Amino acid sequence: MIYKFGENDIFYNRIETHPKFNFFIHKGKVYYNNKAAISGAFTSTVGCVPTGFVNLYEENVDRNAAQTGLIYPFITKESGLSSFKTVSTSQFNSDFSYGDTITSSYPLSASLSREFYTIGEDRPHITALKTSFDYYQSWSRHYAYSSSFGNKSTQKINLINIPSILFGSYIEKGTLDLKMFYSGTLIAELKDTKKNGELIQVGPSGSTGSGSIAGVVLYNEGFISLTGSWTIKNDLVDYTDDPTDPQYTSWLYFGWGLNDGLNQPAISTSGSLYSYTIDYKGTTKVPVMTMLAHAPRGELNHSNNPTFIDKSSTNLNVYYSSSYSFGEATTKIKNTTSASYSDPEPPFKKTTYITKIGIYDENKNLIAIANIAEPVKKTEDRDFTFKLKLDF
Repeated sequence: MIYKFGENDIFYNRIETHPKFNFFIHKGKVYYNNKAAISGAFTSTVGCVPTGFVNLYEENVDRNAAQTGLIYPFITKESGLSSFKTVSTSQFNSDFSYGDTITSSYPLSASLSREFYTIGEDRPHITALKTSFDYYQSWSRHYAYSSSFGNKSTQKINLINIPSILFGSYIEKGTLDLKMFYSGTLIAELKDTKKNGELIQVGPSGSTGSGSIAGVVLYNEGFISLTGSWTIKNDLVDYTDDPTDPQYTSWLYFGWGLNDGLNQPAISTSGSLYSYTIDYKGTTKVPVMTMLAHAPRGELNHSNNPTFIDKSSTNLNVYYSSSYSFGEATTKIKNTTSASYSDPEPPFKKTTYITKIGIYDENKNLIAIANIAEPVKKTEDRDFTFKLKLDF
């Protein structure tokens, strides 16, 4: 039987969640939430992406190009001129004829990345963030693109990019924690303790730079800007792929090897002993539709399930008339009422068990099924309301 939802049976709300994220960086390897590479039946990594990356659409999981082939998106060039963003206008016009198939590739992946800018170096991504930096000046003067604290268009900057898929709507204030280790020992730590975007060195206690502000975080945009240049450890390391110009360890080189394309040190050098962690909480807002499905008293107490019939008591009644006769089988519904004794038979109660609830659109097309954890006993004198939730 199909029932129509009433005006008070459907309502919408939004759930806000704050998932935790952890990234560990060492010698150019990135590990996401302490997950190592998981080998599959056809590939060395089930997700078809390196460690520290996420597969955006979970495509080509445990698939090998040579053995199983890879799925891929495609578009046929037509008068609508639809194409992929990776195909330039000139390529679209010159390389493809109408009717040709334009392909792209899966999986698409995302991870944290790092960019280091030296003094006077061209920095397009920093320039693109100028408006955002200046917008948050009301939170802290350290956000200013140009101020007495430095000019972000010319000074040395360590920029860490966090894709939105790895934090959601924004990074939750007060949760960002950056740690630097040497040979497994914590040598420096930054936190946004004031929840105003300032990254303050909070440890180890008494260390060089404790209490100083080493940079700022753009919560909504997913960028960490580090400018703290004080020496954390008197250890010269080739952080910039220039052996003639080694640098002392500072926050400018935090995250060295975080998908920045720089060469990593040999195991025999002190540079191989540095490691880094980035911890934070994201914010994900999930729209939820709640539906109340009612099972009224006196209804939904018949079933077409064969077990609903007592097959041992079937008989045939024959009806006559002056010109013809016909027969119709009558059956007895199985009495499932519980009793302390098997004889005499307990009073009959028409009983069904609700196991699933179907959701239909306005054209009565089944669009969803809600499975109930345990069958719900329904008798004629009982009514129920089931609360169904659907996340979008």
